[in-house]
Amino acid sequence: MLKKFLKWSASLLVLLAGVWAFLLFAPKTNEQTYRMRVEKNQGLSAVSRKLAEDDVIYNRHVLLATAYLLGVHNRLHSGSYKLPKQVSAWSILQRLHKGRPDAVTIRITEGMRFAQMRNIINKTDDILHETAGWSNEKLLKHIDPDILHTHPEGLFFPDTYEIDTDSSDIQIYKLAYRTMQKNLQTAWDERQSGLPYKTPYELLIMASLIEKETAHEADRKHVAAVFVNRLAIGMRLQTDPTIIYGMGDSYTGRIRKSDIRRDTPYNTYTRNGLTPTPIALPGKAALEAAAHPSSAKYLYFVSKMDNTGLSQFSHTLEEHNAAVRKYILKK
Repeated sequence: MLKKFLKWSASLLVLLAGVWAFLLFAPKTNEQTYRMRVEKNQGLSAVSRKLAEDDVIYNRHVLLATAYLLGVHNRLHSGSYKLPKQVSAWSILQRLHKGRPDAVTIRITEGMRFAQMRNIINKTDDILHETAGWSNEKLLKHIDPDILHTHPEGLFFPDTYEIDTDSSDIQIYKLAYRTMQKNLQTAWDERQSGLPYKTPYELLIMASLIEKETAHEADRKHVAAVFVNRLAIGMRLQTDPTIIYGMGDSYTGRIRKSDIRRDTPYNTYTRNGLTPTPIALPGKAALEAAAHPSSAKYLYFVSKMDNTGLSQFSHTLEEHNAAVRKYILKK
């Protein structure tokens, strides 16, 4: 009798183990991919209940019990997960414990305008576009209630950012803003003495001008020196990117003589000093160049118009005119 009981018990255990294994390891086929969202501090019980309600797994109790047996029930990584059409409870458990949530990558490059940054973020799939209809002023106030600026240009650091799928776009703006404030403060604190900037914001403006003038490491500090030297003697900066920025949507790829003569707040051919705001999103190298211009006494530069993209720098107008004839007029 005992032998029969033991044999029956063993058979039952084998059967239960088989059922358990099937419910845990067998992939369940669903009609489409499934987006699983795990909130911060959310437990596996709530997650498994939602999976069972949406018919993604065979049995939530098997998933829960396995997690408790392995001691991983309270070690979930919050975020959004995209599950394939065929997925097992075991795969889901492993993904929650060892994997990482799906992330969206957004690349903001140096020299972009803030309007371009907003356009990229607004067109990014798989994130919540909470700010899509907001004005720039509302966005800035949401990010920093104490902010003194109403114009967003230059206040956001260009970089590659990652956020969890289904997260709000406001996270990108907050991170880019905080990153710029950190890098700008570092550049300001470590700047060399004698520079013509009264505030970190003026250094930021200068960095944006440098960013738009050159992307070459060899030229940045010399471009910064040209602008600093001009400011020191009261000479206008006369940099084309400021004209382009002031033209706004009317710029079609060409600057005419009439554009140079037309006065706007950003036209450094008609106005002295720095522009009222940055004209782009400067990167770290441009910030460092603004804080540490070269010691050269250059006052002019012109593109060499070759495959290097480098510039020719000059101390005097005579030298500059000779460089223009050589590199631009090809005489």
